[in-house]
Amino acid sequence: RLSKGKKGIKKRAVDPFTRKDWYDIKAPSYFENRNVGKTLVNRTQGLKVADEALKGRVVEVSLADLNKNPEDSFRKVRLQFQQINGKNCLTDFYGMDFTSDKLRSLVKKWQSLIERHVDVKTTDGYLLRVFCIAFTKRHKNQVRKTTYAQSSQIRQIRKKMFDIVSKEASACDLKELVSKLIPEAMGKDIEKACQGIYPLHNVYIRKVKILKAPKFDLGKLLELHGDASEDTGARIVPGAADFVEPPVLDSV
Repeated sequence: RLSKGKKGIKKRAVDPFTRKDWYDIKAPSYFENRNVGKTLVNRTQGLKVADEALKGRVVEVSLADLNKNPEDSFRKVRLQFQQINGKNCLTDFYGMDFTSDKLRSLVKKWQSLIERHVDVKTTDGYLLRVFCIAFTKRHKNQVRKTTYAQSSQIRQIRKKMFDIVSKEASACDLKELVSKLIPEAMGKDIEKACQGIYPLHNVYIRKVKILKAPKFDLGKLLELHGDASEDTGARIVPGAADFVEPPVLDSV
């Protein structure tokens, strides 16, 4: 047979990390902690550009880390890479969710679970799907073991959820909506509005998904990250009082 070279010679293994670069992940300015972490990407080589490989990447971060508040540890915030600025990845809000352990701790026997999702459009053109969750609560001095709501009451509660979320979310932009979601303002409003139908507790905005985003605007993103106000210097116009013409060079 024809010889195919020496048998058993293995190709020298190259550590893949030598081809990669580290980039810093920056959260929007409405979060307390801007430095989320670091991410790896293959170095620019030929037509494969590192910046293009990073754009669109999604990271999941605990809200407790972003706002330095341990009480928010059950919320997960998703951030999407929108722009690469040097070695910094500028991100924008991409969604929110509950941790599975928190969700499971809320579900108990002898009560009704009421859920509703609402599709809303913010003033800056984001189409979001907002998921609400609520649980029925025992009346004061209740003797009965169960706290099940009737189907007619559940329908009324779902309508209240729809009305409150639609009203709150469609009247503000994405930045304002996130600032409403963090302290659970909408959940408290739903709980208050439904007291006359059936007492509720553990009312939360469980999940937020971005279905459609408007056209990418770099100026808005830089404003969101607080980088738009950077001093770029004043423009010098020839003929101005403080303009000094540079001397002519003898040789180049």
